[in-house]
Amino acid sequence: MSIVVTGATGHLGRLVIAELLARGVAPAGIAAAVRDTGKAADLAASGVELRVADYDRPETLKAAFAAGDRVLLVSGNEVGRRIPQHAAAIDAAAEAGVALLAYTGVLGGPAADFVLADEHKATEEHILASGLPYVFLRNGWYTEVYTANLPAVLEHGAVIGNAGDGRLASAARADYAAAAAVVLTGEGHENRAYELSGDTSWSFPDYAAVIAELSGREVAYHDVSPEERQEILTGVGVPADFAAVLVDVDQAIGRGLLAGTSGELARLIGRPTTPLRETVAAELAALQG
Repeated sequence: MSIVVTGATGHLGRLVIAELLARGVAPAGIAAAVRDTGKAADLAASGVELRVADYDRPETLKAAFAAGDRVLLVSGNEVGRRIPQHAAAIDAAAEAGVALLAYTGVLGGPAADFVLADEHKATEEHILASGLPYVFLRNGWYTEVYTANLPAVLEHGAVIGNAGDGRLASAARADYAAAAAVVLTGEGHENRAYELSGDTSWSFPDYAAVIAELSGREVAYHDVSPEERQEILTGVGVPADFAAVLVDVDQAIGRGLLAGTSGELARLIGRPTTPLRETVAAELAALQG
């Protein structure tokens, strides 16, 4: 039996594996499921088993899972293609007879009415139909989704969105990775759904103010219409379809759908979630070299 982490060379997957190792799981008891083993040479060097798992090549998935494995299915990053990709992985896991399938979905689950949630909801339905013991890790937003854009924010002195004064309760990727590790190594989580989010919600005006304070620069939030935001995003090269998804997410934030602070993430990991300010400070320090 192994703990299998799909998407293991991605941001979240790597953090999950690091957390498992920190919790005392032997490297030989962890399998990193990846498309390209060349990108996982460091994981192999640490003693972690590598398994090829390409969502677009179902034949590779048959060898990615084994009876008794506890699997973390990290959602794919190809919006618009994830339903068949995830279905192929779920079917392979069911055929193999894995002991547990944990899935990184989206905060709100069936109640999430924005476009980006549709594929997650369909994936949860497929998991339920598979009959596998499951855990739904309904992750809220990663703070790093926003701090990754700090260079552009600092260059223009502006955070731009169409969420109005809507709030979101984000947390650091490491927080969500820790929650996944708890579920994969613990007991009593089967057939449960966890609504995971940060302890405190914040608005984009709050975010701009934190950046301004910590950077010493003038930064303000500019709220624009959905149509204006779409034009801005496509103007900097974001494909129109994906730009529409981002605009839709901000509208969901404006409706309060990502503001929930259930406390479940902090309870799972046994500590407070990482504050917005801390993640912004870390990214600014990294930018300064």
